[in-house]
Amino acid sequence: MRVSRFTLRSKSAVAAGAAVLGAAVLTPSASASVSGPASTSASQQRSSSGSAVKPTVVLVHGAWADGSGWNGVAKRLQHDGYPVIAPANPLRGVANDSAYISSVLKSITGPIILVGHSYGGTVITNAAAGNTNVKALVYIAAFVPDKGELQGDLLNKFPGSEIPDALNPVPYSTADGTTGTDLYLKPDKFRSAFAGDLPESTTRLMQAEQRPFTAAGFDEPTTAAAWHDIPSFGLVAGADKAIPPALQRYEYERAGAKAVVEVPGASHVVFISRPGITTRLIERADAATR
Repeated sequence: MRVSRFTLRSKSAVAAGAAVLGAAVLTPSASASVSGPASTSASQQRSSSGSAVKPTVVLVHGAWADGSGWNGVAKRLQHDGYPVIAPANPLRGVANDSAYISSVLKSITGPIILVGHSYGGTVITNAAAGNTNVKALVYIAAFVPDKGELQGDLLNKFPGSEIPDALNPVPYSTADGTTGTDLYLKPDKFRSAFAGDLPESTTRLMQAEQRPFTAAGFDEPTTAAAWHDIPSFGLVAGADKAIPPALQRYEYERAGAKAVVEVPGASHVVFISRPGITTRLIERADAATR
């Protein structure tokens, strides 16, 4: 299957994609202030010129990460007049996390562009179902499951992921006396499997501060697939060693994505290493669904 067919799906998309890929080498930005879950008023949604109402962009992170990873993207979106929320994904399982993010979405007034990275893609696929305010789903190097699918099964569909060998399971006890298992990424595997295009000094800190993902999340089925009803857009990280690029292409094509941008050489955390490209795709999703 040729990569070119996944680049973009329309003539207008080709022009946008060319602009996106023309800025392919960008470094992470300084930290941005990101608002917390709350209702967004119409005045907050207006651009700096006051001439148009912008949708709220909700950025959902995946496993071994937190909302601060979106800083470079959030800063650019805020500069362009978008209200931004980067909520903390609990990482406690598909049903739990989807219910939580769904509640965040319900607290927002007006249109929403919903963005998910990695496991965050699974969460937004479930959380957006039935919410008519969500105008677009943007998948950034993400899982895009269909109803009934397990994330673990998707990961095994194509070869190339280094995640299984990088996992460090750590048991934990709950208040009711039961035991669960948290999955961390091993220190010596973290950079290669997760963030190979970031400086080692940066990935050492990311590894130390990673938020674990419950093992049960790999075996919990998706109960609703919002991409059947909501337009989707996708970004392929070309050197991703967590979610194989072939899986990303397969998922985005299956979902009928309106535009797909591929970033050669980008690791799984492409939204950190290439925040400009990520931002442009999000803004394209807004423009295409107005």
